[in-house]
This record gives sequence, C-alpha cells and structure tokens, in this order.
Amino acid sequence: MPVRNERPRDRLGRPLPYGTPGVARQPEGVVRTPAESLRLAQQLLDDGFPFHAHEVLEDAWKNGPDAERGLWRGLAQLAVGLTHALRGNQVGAVALLRRGSAELAGYAAGFGLGSGSYGIDILGLLAWAEDVIGRIEAADFNPADVALSPPILTTGFR
Repeated sequence: MPVRNERPRDRLGRPLPYGTPGVARQPEGVVRTPAESLRLAQQLLDDGFPFHAHEVLEDAWKNGPDAERGLWRGLAQLAVGLTHALRGNQVGAVALLRRGSAELAGYAAGFGLGSGSYGIDILGLLAWAEDVIGRIEAADFNPADVALSPPILTTGFR
C-alpha cells in the first residue's frame, strides 16, 4: 500500500505548507462495516468535509467485497466531486460527479433501496449529482451554493 503524504491539509484536502496546522485526516486503511462507513461519511459530508468523507468511502471501496467495489468507488467519486466544486474546480467537479454517477447507475436497479442495499438512496444520489452539475454549469456558479446541499447517502439518515 502506498504511503500517504503527511503534508498538512485544509478542510477541503488542499495541501498546506509544512509546519502549518491542518485538519486531521481520516486514518487510512480502516476496515469498517458498511453502516459505519456510511454513517461516518454522512457526518463528514454534513459537517463540510467531503474530502474526508471521500477517504472513508475509499477505504470501503478498497476493503469491501469485489461485487460492491463500483458502488463504493461511485460514492467516493461523488464526495471528491463535491470537494472539487467547493474548491472552485468546475471541470474536475463535473468530471468526478459524472464518473461517480455512472458507477452508481449500474446499481440502481438491483441495489437501490431493497434488502442488502444498506439503505443507499442510489436514485436520490443520481438526482443530487445532476442538480449539482446543473448548478456548476450555470453562468453564475458559486461554490458556496453547493456547500448548502451535501448528498444524503442513505434513507436511514435524517
């Protein structure tokens, strides 16, 4: 496993100069249950830390069963797409949101809200991503607008 760069980061994961206090990152390689991953990622998204949520979802993607890798990868890509949007990187945000949506779309029919889905609201996430993409592509895009609407990962939260 590659060694993570320990350079301090801001709340959106941007590198800071060495010696600058940064925001604590999520520990890498933690194996969590799907419910734990979703709960922690949702809390981080709600608190305005989508980069950190992406790290949690990336662990789930890398440690989960092969049949679910695309699901967790898609969720992680939505979180990093939101990170790019908040950083003002419109091109990167749209690319990652579309990539994440494409990953998740494959799970919409068989993994939607039924048994074994962990309550992940695939259709709601796809609609959220399209809404955010529309706002990003609008002429008057303001990254602060996107921060007001983090995705809701499951029907069990809120």
